[in-house]
Amino acid sequence: MNIFIPIFLITISYLIGSIASAIVICRIFHLDDPRNKGSGNPGATNIMRLHGKRLAFLTLTGDMLKGFMPVLLATFFGSSELIICLCGLASLLGHIFPIFFNFKGGKGVATMIGALLAIHWLLGLAYVATWGITALLFRYSSFAALIASLLTPLYTWLILQNFNVLISNSLMVILLLWRHKSNIRNLIAGTEDKMTKKKNKT
Repeated sequence: MNIFIPIFLITISYLIGSIASAIVICRIFHLDDPRNKGSGNPGATNIMRLHGKRLAFLTLTGDMLKGFMPVLLATFFGSSELIICLCGLASLLGHIFPIFFNFKGGKGVATMIGALLAIHWLLGLAYVATWGITALLFRYSSFAALIASLLTPLYTWLILQNFNVLISNSLMVILLLWRHKSNIRNLIAGTEDKMTKKKNKT
């Protein structure tokens, strides 16, 4: 394959990842920048707390597609396993450090799920199932994401037994854990917000 094509695919993957769904959706609906409200994270959980389920669903879908589409595109072009993995990693980097939004992005959970689903649907399903069970038991979105992420390298090896994918997914996990460092501190301190929606009293 011409060296230009892998470079093009990886670059496009980063640029797709840089389209911050939460910020774009809030601008479409004339709402404040989610980076300045709530937790300050431009992601589905913060959008849920600020603006409800409908916009949170749109944000989640957009962020998942950002991870899914680059991997699918690289696969369509017949890219090597390594390039496909790098495209998934590039989309996550774009989400966390979006060039279009001053490199201030989200935490990457939905984008990582999208990439995992495109790499192998069982990987994405394993992540989502682990997140759902953990969130149901403990009611912390961040804790559920951390547990699901930590188990992702294990799932990768059990399902695919592929070294390139294992390394790529492990790098995505490291990025996600680093991005959740404030949540980890809050969980340890017992100050992390639970998923239970607070109802306004009238």
